[in-house]
Amino acid sequence: MIGLDLDGTLLNEKKEITPYSREVIKKALDAGIIVLVATGRPWMGIPKELREFPGMRYALTSNGARIIDRTEGKVLKEQLLPLELAKKTLEICGKYDTLQEVYFEGQGYAPKDKKDKVERYHHNPNMWEYIRTTRIWVDDILEFTVQEDKGLDKIQALFADMKERTKAWEELSRVDGLALVGSLGYNIEINAAGVNKGTGLVELGKLLGIKREEIMACGDGDNDTEMLREVGFGVAMQNGEEQVKKAADYITESNEADGVAKAIEKFALGGGERVC
Repeated sequence: MIGLDLDGTLLNEKKEITPYSREVIKKALDAGIIVLVATGRPWMGIPKELREFPGMRYALTSNGARIIDRTEGKVLKEQLLPLELAKKTLEICGKYDTLQEVYFEGQGYAPKDKKDKVERYHHNPNMWEYIRTTRIWVDDILEFTVQEDKGLDKIQALFADMKERTKAWEELSRVDGLALVGSLGYNIEINAAGVNKGTGLVELGKLLGIKREEIMACGDGDNDTEMLREVGFGVAMQNGEEQVKKAADYITESNEADGVAKAIEKFALGGGERVC
């Protein structure tokens, strides 16, 4: 099994999957290898091409909070953030200049008054249209969350000011029951304690009869570090953060140079030592 992060990993800087990467993934699937997205994005934030990729049956979303079998149309596993913790999280982040998002059942929601200010909070221009088109915009994010009255997949807060991000991180880290990562550098992603992509992939492996040693994963950011440590063979991108590279068994080329595809060819399709 191979788990693939999206942003900074499988997708290039234009948030596209190249024809070469697409072809290599198809070859891996045809060879009987389970290939799946392992992302911090909600299900509806995954590019349609990958949600409907032939043979790609599973998806790990919201940093592992939700594992989906799209063929059967069901959730195999979910580890949700309790409502009370979500309220506390939103109250803390709400003290700062942030764009806050909540993910319920694979869909992202964000406050309507920030829709025309995405550029202030998302520092990557290639993400602006993605945020505007994949989120459902609501009047009040905290009120909406309370009205939903159920656990969440994940909360994300995007910060305009990095000093405020540091202060918010310090406050959130004092709240029991939360797992914090920041894959973009200017965001904080909040899940229930114990949730990460690595444990999610290993759990999916157990459900499918795949050993930890037979799982490979590729990633670049903070929310990928535990994934590369947990699986049998961790691959970091050349453009990845230093802590991710230190956690990896191998460093491939960058996301702009089809590093994922080259690692799959080298280690899973007979181009080198086979690990999957």
